Amino acid sequence: MNNYQLIAHYYAQNRSELVGFVTARLGDEAEAQDIVQTLFLRLLDGHRLTTEQTLPCLVYTMARNAIADHYRRRRVWTEYEHYLRGRDYADTSMESVFSATEVMERMERSLARLPEKCREVYRLHIYSGMKVSEIAQQTGEAYKSVEHRLGLARKVVRQQLRACI
Repeated sequence: MNNYQLIAHYYAQNRSELVGFVTARLGDEAEAQDIVQTLFLRLLDGHRLTTEQTLPCLVYTMARNAIADHYRRRRVWTEYEHYLRGRDYADTSMESVFSATEVMERMERSLARLPEKCREVYRLHIYSGMKVSEIAQQTGEAYKSVEHRLGLARKVVRQQLRACI
């Protein structure tokens, strides 16, 4: 049995179980079905060598990661939504709001590539408006360490946003 057939067979046999697994964690069956379908499409597009023994572990690991990504995106979206509601956008066109959404998505994707401490420092600086000294005091880290992490995060985000703008 080749890789494609193995994945198709596993999908046919275990799709409903996997949808139940994701639904139990998300609470939304439609979203769970989308995630499961995307997961198997990624498996079919990928060139991983899988066996009958490794496929279930791979599928459930990918499902857990997709669930975590879903909640991470939801949290970022909620933070951004609160940010937008706090501002006066009466004269703002819909194109600029969609553009802002695209920029935020690109920024969050670039932040996801950074270590957790760099992301935390960047988010405290950008979303909370904290200064380097305040972040250092709150996290209990050295000023220079926080400054370095913020600089690294800014550099990565700038590089990604250049492609967007």
